[in-house]
Amino acid sequence: MQRTLAALTALTLVAGCGQVPPPAAESPGTPAPPTATATTSPADSAPASPSGQAMALETAYERVIAEVLPSIVQINTSTGLGSGVVYDAEGHIVTNAHVVGDAKQMDVTLATGGATRRARLVEAFPAGDLAVIKVDDPQGLQPARFGDSAKLRVGQLVLAMGNPLGLSGSVTNGIVSALGRTVSEPENPGSPGATIAGAVQTSAAINPGNSGGALVDLSGQVIGIPTLAATDPSLGGGAAPGIGFAIPSNTAVDIAAQIIKHGKVINSHRAALGIRGSTIIGEDGRPAGVGVVSVVKGSGAEKAGIREGDVIVGVNETETPTMAALTEALTTYRPGDKVQIKIRRGGGAPQTIAVSLGELAAD
Repeated sequence: MQRTLAALTALTLVAGCGQVPPPAAESPGTPAPPTATATTSPADSAPASPSGQAMALETAYERVIAEVLPSIVQINTSTGLGSGVVYDAEGHIVTNAHVVGDAKQMDVTLATGGATRRARLVEAFPAGDLAVIKVDDPQGLQPARFGDSAKLRVGQLVLAMGNPLGLSGSVTNGIVSALGRTVSEPENPGSPGATIAGAVQTSAAINPGNSGGALVDLSGQVIGIPTLAATDPSLGGGAAPGIGFAIPSNTAVDIAAQIIKHGKVINSHRAALGIRGSTIIGEDGRPAGVGVVSVVKGSGAEKAGIREGDVIVGVNETETPTMAALTEALTTYRPGDKVQIKIRRGGGAPQTIAVSLGELAAD
């Protein structure tokens, strides 16, 4: 499943899309001097044996793949395909909300093969791009082990498992490139797009269909849900190798547990201003702020006096020229925090309004 996402610095993000860097070309060898006579022996011409360290790494990869791949599924809806991770023995599967889309029913196949199983949507949390589905027949499903993403280290080796381009059970490798990223999907009519706070950046290739799969450490624990990858506008939208993003496992487990227990997300742990809005484009063609389309009744925005038609241009010291920028700024706060919202009203000069933030609702 693929979808164009919001710009991140000079890059554009896309859902479940990435590219493996091409191998470096081999340099030609230096020819022997004309007077030299080259001789070889059977030992010289035999391929070099992998070192003990390389063999140990290969063995680790093989062990992790054998352990985790049976917990990865391919999800097919009427509009596309993606991946998922078996969460428990009752048949619950964690995936991305954008993989499920508007579907209430879908087909699920294990990455290791077997019969197709029918599944239904339990609940989606579009704001965080997570969803839980449940298969009708959970017999034989192998739940994955979820690790503690708070303990991740930059440079740690990881594997991405999923079904890119429908190639079931594909695996790519890389490292944890960075931690604590905040990335957003672009807004669409009626939707600001998901924002992922604390995302894990990885160099493991994430291609269309990888979304909703597993980012796994070498102990065989799922430490992230691959969701986004970057393209480079300077390359005509071509893939930017080695820049992908995953939802941290701690976030995925928290949201999944709430959905399974309550049928919905009851505590998003994320702050909300309490408005619905969209990016305003200025006369120069550039984003100029967030136009307030409506204000949620009883929200912090309503209580503070923010109105429909206001244009939000900043939160505290952070400028918010787009809806994505506003959403990302709010991820740095908690429900109950007080912030200064800078607005323009009726074309007048900017003014500042103090707002006590509420909690982001599941919908």
